[in-house]
Amino acid sequence: MRSRRKVTQSDQSPSEKVAVAVIGASGYTGAELVALLQKHRQVEICHLLVSENSVHKGAKISDLYPKLRGQCDLELKEGSPANIQLAAKEAQVVFLATDHRVSMELAPILLEKGAIVIDLSGAYRLPDPADYPSHYGFSHVAPKWLDAAVYGLPEWHRGAIECAQLIAAPGCYPTSAILAIKPLAEAGLLEQSTPIVNSVSGVSGAGKKPSETTSYCEVSLKPYGTFSHRHQPEIDEYSGISTLFQPHLGPYKRGILTTVYAQLKPSVDYAAMESVYQAAYAKAPAVRLVPAVPCISQVENSPYCDIAFYQKDQQAIVFSAIDNLLKGAASQAMQCMNIRLGFNEMEGLS
Repeated sequence: MRSRRKVTQSDQSPSEKVAVAVIGASGYTGAELVALLQKHRQVEICHLLVSENSVHKGAKISDLYPKLRGQCDLELKEGSPANIQLAAKEAQVVFLATDHRVSMELAPILLEKGAIVIDLSGAYRLPDPADYPSHYGFSHVAPKWLDAAVYGLPEWHRGAIECAQLIAAPGCYPTSAILAIKPLAEAGLLEQSTPIVNSVSGVSGAGKKPSETTSYCEVSLKPYGTFSHRHQPEIDEYSGISTLFQPHLGPYKRGILTTVYAQLKPSVDYAAMESVYQAAYAKAPAVRLVPAVPCISQVENSPYCDIAFYQKDQQAIVFSAIDNLLKGAASQAMQCMNIRLGFNEMEGLS
């Protein structure tokens, strides 16, 4: 395993930009990454790759996403072994916006070539390889890299991100849930009961590939994944408390609204909650503590997580809202890259 030298902005000359590549660029998350990266003043996209059997290989990304015309007109090249090796050689940072299994196999190839890898799949989020067969349906082929992977939630793992070679970007549901509940769990304000995490996501969370279940003619407000959603162990692992998670699919394109119901210790009042949240996120530019219940329209197409909290006796209700494709995926990955390279954390995002 290669050493993880901390590469920072000081390693670049003033006029030199950091070369980055996106593998899986044709999906919703990949396209959002490209849109953000092309606005970043200190990076340059050198490769956009798609799967070898993709119908989009050879097309320009701006043909697939016309909003990028004149901003990024790079060709979507096939992710052949030769092109993967070339991306690993020429890009200092490689984003993987690919399926879990694909990321699991590609990451070691890129890492062994010395690239910094930011993986947006779930392939490296859980530290125990024994969890992958039951939650992701495969046995992990690169367990040594699970030990090296850093969970990419900037608000809680900034120090580790600064020197990581492999960053596992959090899932969208876990981002909204962990940011909402972790301050209370970390401060020891919760009773030993199980908090309920109730989340609703727009259909873009299911990805670009069409299916009947995500067709607008079929989608209603519907729960799914009861007691079986793969994000449950991720939420529990990084929030520091066992939860009961229930996701829902909502009839809208993008965004997640999460409601957390929890029991507080008898001595905890609103002032104590406020103090804990203020301390947790005082230096977190992508988290906004808001005075009223947040909603999707306030965060869609933005890199922010809006959080509001309420208390009555021992009952606490915490709300969080994010854009699932941005703070739940692409913009959060950008935050990680900025922190890792010593850039302003919100460069290219605000």
